[in-house]
Amino acid sequence: MAKQKAPLPVIRRRIGGVGLLRWAVRVASSIVLWTALLQLSTFFGLPLSPLRAARPSCIGNRNASATASAVTAVASDDVGDLAHPALPTRRSYKSNGYLLISCNGGLNQMRAAICDMVTVARYLNLTMVVPELDKQSFWADPSDFGDIFDVNHFIYSLRDEVKVIRELPQKFNGKVPLSMQPVSWSSEKYYLRQILPLVRKHKVIRFSRTDSRLANNGLPLRLQKLRCHVNYNALRFTPSIEALGNKMISSLRKTGSFVVLHLRYEMDMLAFSGCTHGCSGQETAELTRMRYAYPWWKEKEIDSEKKRLEGLCPLTPGETTLVLKALGFPRDTRIYIASGEIYGGEKRLAALKAEFPNIGA
Repeated sequence: MAKQKAPLPVIRRRIGGVGLLRWAVRVASSIVLWTALLQLSTFFGLPLSPLRAARPSCIGNRNASATASAVTAVASDDVGDLAHPALPTRRSYKSNGYLLISCNGGLNQMRAAICDMVTVARYLNLTMVVPELDKQSFWADPSDFGDIFDVNHFIYSLRDEVKVIRELPQKFNGKVPLSMQPVSWSSEKYYLRQILPLVRKHKVIRFSRTDSRLANNGLPLRLQKLRCHVNYNALRFTPSIEALGNKMISSLRKTGSFVVLHLRYEMDMLAFSGCTHGCSGQETAELTRMRYAYPWWKEKEIDSEKKRLEGLCPLTPGETTLVLKALGFPRDTRIYIASGEIYGGEKRLAALKAEFPNIGA
C-alpha cells in the first residue's frame, strides 16, 4: 500500500505546473490584447479610458505638472514642440448662456482673474469665450490672449469642466451684451443668485473688470481645485515663450544659484495702494495725481501710515535688504530684479546695492 501512495505527490506537482502555465498564458494574453487595443485606439484616434488626471495641488508637488507642460526646444528657431496628451472627456451640459471677460491689471492679476472666471463659468454652467487681455492700463501692452498663452491647450484642457470657444456664435453678431462689474471678493452664492438670472435673461454677459471678483476663502473644495487646475495646467505659455524661459533659466543656472526679486515697488502699485512711506512731498503728490487719474481705482483718499501699520503696503527696497540679510543671504548673492521700473530709480535701490553689489535687472 505504501508503494501505491508514493506517486501521488508527483501527480499533484504536475497538476500544479499545468495550472501555473495556464495562469501565465492568460496573463500574457491579457497584456497582448490591452497593448493591441491601445495601439488601435491611438491609430484610429479613438477615446481612451475616461479616467481623469488628478488635479495639481496649489500647495503640493508641482513637478508632475511642470513635466506635463515641458517644452522640447527646436534648435533651428528656439520654438518648443509641446506633447499633447489624450484629450479629457468632454463634459456634456446645457449652457445657461455665454460669458465674455475683459481682464484688467498686470499679467499676474489677469492670470488670477482668468482662474476665477473659469471657475464661475463652471459653477453657473456657462459657455466661456477666450478672455480679452487689458490693453489700456498703465503698461499699455497690446498683447492678445493667444500672444501669451496656448489657446488650443487652454480650450482642450478645460473640456471636461467648461466649454471654451474662440468667439461668440454668429447669431449674436450686432447684439450688445450686458456689461457689468461683479462685486469684489464675492462668494459663489452671489454669482448663483445675482449673476445667473441676468445671464438667463440676456443670454450674453460681459464682465468689464475681473480683478479680485471671487473670494479667496470659503469656497467649496471642488471650485478651489478647479482654480488650481486652470493656473497650473490650462494656462500654459505659448511654445516660443516657454522655450525662451527655459533658455534663460538654463543660462542663469550655469553660473550657480541666484535670487529673483519682485519688489512690487513700481509707480502704479504705490499710487493704487496709497503707500507713500519714505517718499518726498513731490513724489506723494505725483502718486496722488495718478490715483485720481484712473476712475476705476475706487479708493482715493488713503492714509498711508495707517495702511502700512495694517501690513497692506509693499516693503521698500531698503526694508527688503534687511529681510535678505536676516534670512542669511551672503553678500555675494546674485540678485535679479524682476519687475517694472522701480519708483525713485537708483536712489531707492542704493541700500540694496550697497549690501548686495552683485545685482542686475
